[in-house]
Amino acid sequence: MELRQLEYFVAVAHERSFTLAARRLHVVQSAVSAAIAALERDLRVTLFERSAQRVVLTEAGTAFLPEALAVMDAVQGARDVVDELGAGMRGSVRVGLLPGLGLIDLPAAAGEFRRRYPNVELQLRVDAEGSAGVIVALRNGDIDVGFLGIAAGSVPRELTAWELLRVPQVLAVPVGHRLARRRSVTLADLADEAFVDFPPGFGTRTMIDQTFEAAGIGRHVVVEALGIENGVEFVRHGVGLGILPGYAVADQKAIRVVAITGESFQWSLYMATLKKRKPTAALRALLGLVSTHLRHPSGTEPGADVHQQN
Repeated sequence: MELRQLEYFVAVAHERSFTLAARRLHVVQSAVSAAIAALERDLRVTLFERSAQRVVLTEAGTAFLPEALAVMDAVQGARDVVDELGAGMRGSVRVGLLPGLGLIDLPAAAGEFRRRYPNVELQLRVDAEGSAGVIVALRNGDIDVGFLGIAAGSVPRELTAWELLRVPQVLAVPVGHRLARRRSVTLADLADEAFVDFPPGFGTRTMIDQTFEAAGIGRHVVVEALGIENGVEFVRHGVGLGILPGYAVADQKAIRVVAITGESFQWSLYMATLKKRKPTAALRALLGLVSTHLRHPSGTEPGADVHQQN
């Protein structure tokens, strides 16, 4: 087994195409195909299902991918040691973002990162499927690190996560709604109300759905908003109720905040990586910068000193 074969395997797994992988690697497609075929012979398994329409990982390929990534990370770690003594940090960091993530000044963090480490390629991408999509991208090796907005303690076991912030949520009720003058409500009071929420796959949506289902209460979501600010606007215009971060609705005159008895719907903002992948020097540098560019709006709480979730 050669390092070049692993590099080609990871490229095909990411691109889902031998042609696109070859372009990414700046080699001819036949070289990629030959390297993958040799790797499959060496491992005595088929790593990809190939057809004219698509290339997908087999079960063996899916299991092999995190191991290949770990080897690549170890090689990058060795290069980092040398680079730090010579020309400076190199490499790349691919980051998975959540739509409408306003709790971090990402432009400032990214700009400072680029100035400090000009030889490191920083790639930022928003995952429209929310935390669930970020988790899949981490598992597939499509990104190196991702942000998750999920219930505290619900980080999948195969991930290492650093808690950045804890964010309590409130029931946001448009002025004029029958519940707007109430100080508190129960979950039962919300049965069959129209709700503004995020699409399935978003961590907060999952948490809220599970809470209502456990209580045996139906919930009707009429709007699936992309981002917190977008959700606030729908509530402000009277489209439905929302269970949203308290900081996001605190200054909204057209919205009333009503407590839900016995429920806080608090979630945590994490940065996460795959446990089997050793963070490179570039990734560690990014983690440090993000922690200095957190926004702490009223109603949020700091994470446990950016602790590691095992």
